[in-house]
Amino acid sequence: MKRTVADERPPFEQVAANIRRERERARMSLTELARRSGLAKSTLSQLEAGTGNPSLETLWALGVALGVPFSRLVDPPRPAVRLVRAGEGPAARSGQASYTATLLAASPPGARRDLYRIEAEPGESRRSEPHLAGTVEHLVIGAGRALAGPVDEPVELGPGDYLSYPGDAPHVFTALEAATSGVIVMEQL
Repeated sequence: MKRTVADERPPFEQVAANIRRERERARMSLTELARRSGLAKSTLSQLEAGTGNPSLETLWALGVALGVPFSRLVDPPRPAVRLVRAGEGPAARSGQASYTATLLAASPPGARRDLYRIEAEPGESRRSEPHLAGTVEHLVIGAGRALAGPVDEPVELGPGDYLSYPGDAPHVFTALEAATSGVIVMEQL
């Protein structure tokens, strides 16, 4: 598989370049992005300089403020054939819970779908604020058990169970067993 120079950047440098690229594409100042995302301008400046360590929640807030999928902030464009081994790929950890989302596949231009592997441990719930309007999440549990879905109607899921729910409304994921994992497909309609 042919790799580009951008693919060889350290993870924080890649995220920094992606944030800056999307902010410039949107013709938005740091001040305006800070206002829309609810983040401090100094935090955004650090992130764009590659010196910050953004949480999952920070990256989601930036994606919503910029009107782009989360994946566009964490992953460079990829070639047609791509292998992501277990434990590899751009991962973002929650600042709220023992929850990690690893981007497996970002949607190409014109498509509106991203694929994530998630891993979680019992403890604090991972509560997600609404994503972009029209977002639907599809969740399949691979191992363990979880309580997931809309905040007001979460459903208990086990291995092989599938759940679809609005991602543009508050939703939650709570691991009920150790080493709970699954796959989430996010699509924007």
